[in-house]
Amino acid sequence: MDLSPLTAISPVDGRYADRTAELRPIFSEYGYMRYRIKMEIAWLQALAARRDISEIPALSKQSGQFFDAIVDNFSEQDARRIKEIEGVTNHDVKAIEYFLKEKIKDNPGFMKLSEFFHFACTSEDINNLCHAMMLKDARTQIILPLLDKIISAITELAHKYAEMAMLSRTHGQMASPTTLGKEMAIFVHRLRLQYQQLKDVELLGKFNGAVGNYNAHLAAYPDIDWPAISKQFVEALDLVWNPHTTQIESHDYMAEYFHALSRINTILINFCRDIWGYNSLGYFKQKAVADEVGSSTMPHKINPIDFENAEGNLGLANSLLEHLAEKLPISRWQRDLTDSTAIRNTGTGIAHSILAYKSCLKGITRLEVDRDVIKNDLENAWEIMAEPVQTVMRRYGVAQSYEKLKELTRGQVINRETLHAFINTLDIPKEEIQRLLKMTPADYIGNAVEQAKEI
Repeated sequence: MDLSPLTAISPVDGRYADRTAELRPIFSEYGYMRYRIKMEIAWLQALAARRDISEIPALSKQSGQFFDAIVDNFSEQDARRIKEIEGVTNHDVKAIEYFLKEKIKDNPGFMKLSEFFHFACTSEDINNLCHAMMLKDARTQIILPLLDKIISAITELAHKYAEMAMLSRTHGQMASPTTLGKEMAIFVHRLRLQYQQLKDVELLGKFNGAVGNYNAHLAAYPDIDWPAISKQFVEALDLVWNPHTTQIESHDYMAEYFHALSRINTILINFCRDIWGYNSLGYFKQKAVADEVGSSTMPHKINPIDFENAEGNLGLANSLLEHLAEKLPISRWQRDLTDSTAIRNTGTGIAHSILAYKSCLKGITRLEVDRDVIKNDLENAWEIMAEPVQTVMRRYGVAQSYEKLKELTRGQVINRETLHAFINTLDIPKEEIQRLLKMTPADYIGNAVEQAKEI
């Protein structure tokens, strides 16, 4: 059975293949190979640029373009050739080195360069830079732009419904009113904070040999300042140099990255569940799409499937991201291979996040507010006015204020007339009685409007 979206084991590459396609050049096996090729060639070019390593001839402009083209034109056929070599070497990074040597074998002018591929490197010198670059590109090109769209879409809801009074629910029970816009503004505020934290995570790289001491480098060239070269090389990739490592970069920054992403996902789970709940109450409706089927047996249904899909994928993403954040910073002694197999699932965790973001965005575009349902809920919830009434009573020293309102309202269904009759018995200034009589659930919203509009 050939591999295709229909035969893939993971829905990331199967059912949802078209929605995760932009991640393939970054996190696929092909993508990983391409990043490795890029790092190996960049290291060769860095060595060739040094005049204190006389054994490596300087690269002409034409030679530099030749090597750049290997990266730029890296193809699936090239990737298959590397897999063939790996079938013999049983080592994926060594297969990259041998592939590059094949690429230059017919050019006599490059023969002196051959043994300087992967010079003084351990596999993790190459791999750690690749993973950092993959995370950088995914963050810049895909994750942050999608989150920008989500935050903008929720901000639009906050502004559009800033003045729409709505019954709150704490513990699932009726509570002091708010506005729909203000509740959306809370999610905007939360997401913006975590967005910035994800954006600010520094991506680290190391390039210091088999156990982090430049052993091989100094054995070959004892008079060269290899830490300085390493720092310059890593920083040229727009990464932060890590000077103190074992064979592997310690992956602590990855934990920061995955934890930040996980926090964003957790906020979006909260958002999806709240929207789902509001949909269940009838506050939101889903726009009907003519040919869609909501239920195989109940023709009337329009289910909030986009938010359900998002919630499910966010949970899957977080299970992977949290595991990676806990596992990757732990390595036995100078290194073991448990990180190598786990880290290959980075793309899967991010893919489930991307699936969720796209579903969330789609769901937001299909939301319609039912103003009548929201209004009716408020008009039938006069018991919530017990809070402002007893608070004003407290201001004027009325004894047992809370207890009197508790007796009137707790477990009772009251209406405007019931509450007004009680207010008219109060021994408080007449102007305060008039103010309370004018107050309704729809305008007892504090500064919710201002909060929604200022976001």
